[in-house]
Amino acid sequence: MLLTIDVGTSRFKSAVFDYGGKCLSFASFLFSNDSSADCSHWIKAFEECCKKLGNTAKVEAIVISGNGPSLVPVFGEPKAGSDGLTVPADKARLWLDRSAVKYQDEVSKVMGGFVDACFFLPKVLKIKNEQAQLYQKTKTFLGVPECLAYALTGAAHTVFPSDGFDRWFWNKSVLEKLSLDPAKFPPFIRPGEAFGKITPSAADLFGFTKNIPVITGGPDFFAAIIGSGVMEPSHACDRTGSSEGVNLCTQNMVIDRRLMSYGHPIKPYWNLSGTINTTGKAIEWCKDFLGVNSYDDFFALAKQSKSGSGGLVFVPYLAGERAPVWNSNVRALWRGISLSSGRNEFANSVLEGIGFAIKDVISAMESTGVRAGQLRVTGRLAGIESLNQIKADITGKQIIEPVHKETELLGLAITGSCYMKKFASIAEASSAMVKTGKTYDPNPKNAEIYNDLFLEYKK
Repeated sequence: MLLTIDVGTSRFKSAVFDYGGKCLSFASFLFSNDSSADCSHWIKAFEECCKKLGNTAKVEAIVISGNGPSLVPVFGEPKAGSDGLTVPADKARLWLDRSAVKYQDEVSKVMGGFVDACFFLPKVLKIKNEQAQLYQKTKTFLGVPECLAYALTGAAHTVFPSDGFDRWFWNKSVLEKLSLDPAKFPPFIRPGEAFGKITPSAADLFGFTKNIPVITGGPDFFAAIIGSGVMEPSHACDRTGSSEGVNLCTQNMVIDRRLMSYGHPIKPYWNLSGTINTTGKAIEWCKDFLGVNSYDDFFALAKQSKSGSGGLVFVPYLAGERAPVWNSNVRALWRGISLSSGRNEFANSVLEGIGFAIKDVISAMESTGVRAGQLRVTGRLAGIESLNQIKADITGKQIIEPVHKETELLGLAITGSCYMKKFASIAEASSAMVKTGKTYDPNPKNAEIYNDLFLEYKK
């Protein structure tokens, strides 16, 4: 059995899988982090999930992924005692934290290409220049999933997802040019490799067999690509959550400042990526803004609106935006408010705004000459039928809903199964484990409405 862990922004997800891809048990833990979080949150969530899952003694390996880009200044070794497992560390700077915008130009110049303020090096430079004592105190800088793995193994590593990621990480020359201490940056490992083995104290604390491996499944998007079965060119994964990532499998590397292109889990293919900052967050924000009690009530309210929301258009830039504009300063807006705009139109326009943001990313991708065919939705919002239909109608792409909605966890099970030599390759394991469910075809009656509103969105 495999224990899979995905550390999200607002939800910690875990599941136990067998080697055939069957989910034996699932547990999640909710927490509220916006731009910062404490390592103790993830350890507590891990403990609570282990209690809910049970049978940890039968687990043969732990596979971890998580949100990013994130940065955790760690001060010392993990300790297990009467207070449980602890890691001395400062709060994490999560992907929503773009306060290091002052330093992104300096990093971009050294890297030879644009590096947004949300990435690692601008955040480290901000700490070095504005919090000198914290910088000196830091033993090592880790990401969120790497920090949890460090707590379990005592081994510090940074996960380098794949070829093509050089601009967003570092090497000796880059650290020298930025006057950063290389001792604070741990060695790289790749998805599918082990951080190390669980420490005896951590094994005793959580009920695991001693010395089982703790494996990296890569960042959450990497695990989702594998778990959604996006294994050939023109197939794409639409990863839902607090933010949303569109990942398109391509034949070759694509160079475009609006997008990110890096090695796909299946060689020789590449992954073309565009991340939208606040999609699930926009739904959460609008739900609270309109005083709606639950997500079910919010989606029911939105369904009362006609397609097009009466001409109301929402641009979901609630915390700046990544793809395709890469601007920390842009902000959200509603356009086309009229006397006929009611609560249902406001709610529905947010869902349509997410669809427009996805179309904006796909349009940028297809302008480079590649083609996006089907979109496989994954994650927390993957089972919302009304939202899936809106995405199909706006993008003009068939939306495919997987049987396993939490594809990050399934992707981790696939990676772990390969590590344990149950399959010869990721492609073979994915073919055996990934199963698709309901499909949503674009409604041609809505094409003209949404094409016109997309022009308004672009304005």
